[in-house]
Formats: sequence, structure tokens, C-alpha cells
Amino acid sequence: MDQLGKCEANYVALTPLTFLKRASSVYANRTSIIYENTRFTWRQTYERCCRLASSLLSLNILKNDVISVLAPNVPAMYEMHFAVPMAGAVLNTINTRLDAKNVATILRHSEAKVFFVDYQYVPLAREALRLLMVDSQQNQTSQSPSAAPESFIPLVIVIDDVDSPKGVRLGELEYEQLIHMGNPRFVPTEIQDEWNPISLNYTSGTTSEPKGVVYSHRGAYLSTLSLILGWEMGSEPVYLWSLPMFHCNGWTFTWGVAARCGTNVCLRNTTAYDIYRNIASHKVTHMCCAPIVFNILIEAKPHERREFTSTVQVLTGGAPPPASLLEKMELLRFHVTHGYGLTEATGPALVCEWQAKWNNLPRDSQAKLKARQGISVLTLADVDVKNMKTMTSVPHDGKTMGEIVLRGSSIMKGYLKDPETTSKAFKNGWFITGDVGVIHPDGYLEIKDRSKDIIISGGENISSVELESVLYRHPRVLEAAVVAMSHPRWGESPCAFLAVRENEVGRKDDVKEADIIAFCRKNLPHFMVPKKVEFLPELPKTSTGKIQKFQLRALAKAFQITGTKEVPQHHEDQVLAFSRL
Repeated sequence: MDQLGKCEANYVALTPLTFLKRASSVYANRTSIIYENTRFTWRQTYERCCRLASSLLSLNILKNDVISVLAPNVPAMYEMHFAVPMAGAVLNTINTRLDAKNVATILRHSEAKVFFVDYQYVPLAREALRLLMVDSQQNQTSQSPSAAPESFIPLVIVIDDVDSPKGVRLGELEYEQLIHMGNPRFVPTEIQDEWNPISLNYTSGTTSEPKGVVYSHRGAYLSTLSLILGWEMGSEPVYLWSLPMFHCNGWTFTWGVAARCGTNVCLRNTTAYDIYRNIASHKVTHMCCAPIVFNILIEAKPHERREFTSTVQVLTGGAPPPASLLEKMELLRFHVTHGYGLTEATGPALVCEWQAKWNNLPRDSQAKLKARQGISVLTLADVDVKNMKTMTSVPHDGKTMGEIVLRGSSIMKGYLKDPETTSKAFKNGWFITGDVGVIHPDGYLEIKDRSKDIIISGGENISSVELESVLYRHPRVLEAAVVAMSHPRWGESPCAFLAVRENEVGRKDDVKEADIIAFCRKNLPHFMVPKKVEFLPELPKTSTGKIQKFQLRALAKAFQITGTKEVPQHHEDQVLAFSRL
């Protein structure tokens, strides 16, 4: 069989661009995009993407040039996920919650040639470009006097909206002008090498050092297929864009909805009113979101809600949602599937695939199972939890903690311009996630914490996730996050930050620190009880709902426990034993 080789008939580079071409051929007249009063079919979407790709090439965009976009979940944002790689370029979607300094840093680091800006973010973009210009002029003066500062500034194109204010301009070109000028019969640039980059995503701000994560066409294609299979997304879904497209390219569902020839319901604002309104109006079948959106839906006022009769399938990620929150969502006709992922894994890497035998379990038991992160998507060759000192696998007992490691085709190519950090992320044939978890006897994985978030109190490992899940069971707790705080006796102790619900008369100040600590003492071993509880109006989060614990750690540094509270004798014994090691 050695004489059998590859040819154009039996070997084609994998790319998610093929999903759009197929949808436009097979489901040409099916609605592809709904955005308020705007409707497009798959034939129109394909033609618009061809027009935009050809216009980009007319702007002298070359292979692997980076094109950045700062926009919410509007049709233009969706179209660029196809049009930009169709022109051979690399798409960089920027987090709209970032400040001007961070936007400028991304534009500079990525060396973006074109910068698309939605009209809503023109002030933010204008300030970012001003900072970029100042930085370029300083570099010209100090390092390269012969270089023109304009060479560092991308071409700016504004995305207008049907309801946008007139006269808002940042550049000479506008998005719909490019569509109009483009060629609808443009032949997309052929992908010769599936390892070529398709997108560049900067890690969100749960840490203070975002990195540029590069995806390949192959990784994006395989990750997309894995997710629509693992989530059992059938054909012709109606998908609501409650998850930002800038986050891991919408967990690859920007390409996945095209693969299933579904309908994209675009959403500029993620509010309870807009979510319920669109679900009811368009018979939404699927949506993705971070657990923070659960609270938006659960806490919605009566006038914000709309009745709908069918069940909406929800894929969630981010911080592990407490079982109590999942139960409340089920009662609202949202069927939740929990996943686990990170930017470096092209979005979700694990999905809690449901087993039919679990249907007969009590509702609370089902919710606890759903809160687990599950098993690997099909793209991954392997997932494991390892002792990082020995690189041995932990036992499947649901108790022994180790670091989660991944291996497979959906893992990133690496970090842009950062070979050292890339090398550290890839160790002994594995991608090191930095997350701590356990594996249950049935093979399902459950996250316990980020490795840096494990609290070591007197030799005991305390999972902040486990403590947070108990705090969420308190009827007045709306948001909870636990971080380590220094302690004179135990080294570290838990510090809880909470946002609480209003009572029946609209007050929040009736919930006291002593109430929370007493609740924890009834439901936790005493060594896990927080030594400090701080109330905030809202916990700091990224735009995708991840709580920014690095900010909370900075706040916790200001707290100092001067006294020592009584603890169980067995804990003191363990501390003494640990101190002798």
C-alpha cells in the first residue's frame, strides 16, 4: 500500500470555510442571520462574505496579515469570521470591555493592518488609536528616526448600524461600502496548508497578562465538529448570540451554526429583556453563555420576561456553576450542559455528556452531575489529571487533585511572538492548563480550582470552587468568589467576596458577615470557613462573565487577621504534623 499517495481528490486541507460554501449551496434560501429588522439568507451571507474578502484584497491585504475588529454580536462581526480568512488573512476579535490602553496594546502587538470598529465603540477606538500614534512617534524618535509613524497605524473602517447616529466617522471607509464595492463572484483564497493561522485571540483578563493565542484552520475545523457533535446540535438550529463572538470566536459556533445550516440571532446587548424577547420571537433552540448570564435570566423582572414553550439548550462554561443555580435554570425551561475550556483549547475542551441512566435520578443529584466538566470533546486525543512533579496520573477517586492537561488537534498553535511562554505551556507532550481537578470513578472530570487559587491553610488544600458552591446555596447570595488571604497562624485562609440580592423591601445591608460565617459553619468543615467576608455591589468580571480573582487578591492583601479563631483539634494536629515535615 505504500504506492498509494495523496492527491487533490483524496486530500483537502481542513478549514471551517467549507461550512459556509455548503450552507449557501444546500440551504441557499434559509435564513442565516436575524438582527432586529435585518434578515439574510445563506446565499446572501456567502455573497456578502465574498464581496468583503475581495474588497480586503483590493486594500493590499496579504497572506497572514492581521485584521482586527471591535464590535458586538452584529452581522458584520459574524461575516468577518468567514470573509477575513477567505482573503487569506487572520481575524483578531477584540474584547469590547477592554480599556483604550489594552486595545492599543493588542493593535500594536498583532500589527493589525485593518481595524474594523462598530459605531458604538468609536470613542474607545479613537482613544486607542491616539495612544498608538503617541507610542509610534516615541518609537520613531528613540529607536527608528527613519520610520514613519503612520506605518504603525491600521486602516480604520467603521461599521454602521441601521439605527446608528449619523456623522459618526473614524476613518474614510464604512463596512457596507466595502460590501457594495466587492465582487460577489470572488473565488476565496484556497487554503493550501491547514496549519495556517485562521484567527488570533487574546486571553481574557482573569490574569493581568493577556497573550495572543493563534488558531489554525485545522484546529478550528475539528473543534467546531467536536462541539456540534458533543452538544448534539441537530440540523437547522436557531442560535442566540448571548456569548460574545470575540470570545474564542464564539466557542467556534460562528462556524458551527453554518455547519448545521442554522440561523444566527444576533444580539447587540445581553440583557434579560433582549434575551427573552428574541427567544420568544424567533423560537431559539440553542445558546451559549457564562454562568453570570444565569443570574441575569433568573433575576429578570416580570416586564423583562417573555413566555416560551420549547426548551432552550444552553452550553455554559467559565466558573463551575453551583448545582442550585442549574436547578433554577431548568425550571425556566433552559436545559444546561456544562463544559470546560480555555482560549488555548479553541474554547470548550470538555463537555459533560449526559447519560440516559441519569434521567431517573432526583433533580438535585442530576444538577450535581451537570456541574461537572465531563469528558473530552472528540478532537482531543487525551485529557488527564496529573501530579505535576511526577507527571503521573491521579487515581480516579473523585478526591485526589492534580493539574488538568490536554493533548489534541484543537489546541492552539502557540502564543504570538512568545516562544518562551509557548514552550512552558507545552510540557512532555501535553498542554498544561493551570487548572486543578479530580477524575471521578466514571471517568468524568471535575474542576476544583485554578492552581494559583488553591488555598493552603495550615497544610490543608482548600478548593475555592467548593467553598463558593456552598456560599451560593445561601438564599441571599447572588455572586460569590473566594481567594486566599494571609493569616498569621495558618499561612493562608479563605476570604469571601459576595454580592447579595435585595430583600423584599429592596435592602441589601441586612446581610451581615456573621450571618454568612454562621451559614458556612453549618455546611463546611471549620477549617474551610472564610475568616473574612467582604460585600461588594458587583464582583469584577471579564466581558464573558469570568470573575477577575487577581483584582480580588489585591483587595484581600489589605486585610490582616490579627487574632486566631478557635479551630477543630484535628486541624491543629494536622498543622503540627505538617510543620514537622
